[in-house]
Amino acid sequence: MAHNNNHTHLHGQALPKVLLLLPNPCFAQVEANNSHKFHFLKAWASPLPQDQFLETHAGSVQVLLSSSIGPPITAQILHLLPSLKLLVTISAGLDHLDLAECRARGVAIASASKIFAEDVADMAVGLLLDVMRNISASDRFVRDGFWVSKGDFALGSKIGGKRVGIVGLGNFGLEVAKRLEALGCNILYNSRKKKAFVSYPFFPDVCELAANSDVLVICCGLTAQTHHMINKKVLLALGREGVIVNVGRGAIIDEKEMVQCLVRGEIGGAGLDVFENEPHVPKELFALDNVVLSPHHAVLTPECFTALRELVAGNLEAFFSNKPLLSQVENN
Repeated sequence: MAHNNNHTHLHGQALPKVLLLLPNPCFAQVEANNSHKFHFLKAWASPLPQDQFLETHAGSVQVLLSSSIGPPITAQILHLLPSLKLLVTISAGLDHLDLAECRARGVAIASASKIFAEDVADMAVGLLLDVMRNISASDRFVRDGFWVSKGDFALGSKIGGKRVGIVGLGNFGLEVAKRLEALGCNILYNSRKKKAFVSYPFFPDVCELAANSDVLVICCGLTAQTHHMINKKVLLALGREGVIVNVGRGAIIDEKEMVQCLVRGEIGGAGLDVFENEPHVPKELFALDNVVLSPHHAVLTPECFTALRELVAGNLEAFFSNKPLLSQVENN
C-alpha cells in the first residue's frame, strides 16, 4: 500500500505503524506530539468494518495501543494481527486483555501501573481518612445546617495505631503502605507470594488477614483468582468496626454481599473508587454516611496524564529502536 508524504521520513522510509482501535484523549495527544515519528492507524476512522481494517494491515502492524475503556482486546482481535509484537495499555489493570493469548503469541505488554501508583495510593489514603474521620459526612452535616439545629456530630476514629491489611502488595500496595506507615498505622498484607524485601506480616489467607485488620485496602488486579475474593466470609471476618477501601477493581469484592453487610451494620464503613457495574452504583449506598463514593477517578490528575503520554511515547520509541521497554509487564 502506498504511503503519502505524511507517513514517511524525509528519506522516504515508511514510518512504523501504531494501531488504535478507539479514540482516546491520551492517544490523541501522543499522536499530536509524535506524528513525525509514527504512522497512527485509526480503525474507527476507516469506512471498513474493524475486522477488514485489521486484515488490511495484518502484515505490518507490530504495535497496538489500548485502554480498559471500550471493548476488551480478545483472542479474535489478536488472531487478526499476526505481526503484533507489542500491546501498550494506558490502564493499570490488565483485565481487559487476553493475557493467555498474548503469552501464546509472544506479544509483550507495557502497562501504566507504575505511573498511576502514587495517585491511586493518595486516593486510597484519602478514602480511608474520609471514612474513618467522617469528613464527607461532617461536610454534609454543616452544609445542611445540622450543626446549628442538632449540635454535636458523631465521633470519628483515630488513624494512628490501626492495623491496615493491604490486599496486593504491588506498585499500588507499596505506595499505600508507605503513606499509612507515616500516619502510624501497622501494615499487614496478602499477596500472591511473600515479599522478601518487606518486614510486614504476611497472611496467605485473605480471610485471616481481614480478621487481624481494622481496615482492608484492596490494591490487587482483577483476575479469575481475585474475582469476588472479598466475599461475605471475609467481610464478616473484618467485623462490625472494620472498614474496607477499594482502589483495585469493583468485582474483586462481591458487591451485593458488601452492600448487605453495610446496610446491616456488619462492617463499619467503606471507601470505594471502583464498582462492579460502572457507572452504576448500588443505590442502597447513597443513604449511608459511613460510605464514601468516588467515580473511578483515582488516577485522574493532570500530572498523571502528562507522565502517561510520555510513557506511551517512550515505550513506542524503545520498541522501534530495539531497546528495553520502559514498563514491560513481567510474565504476562
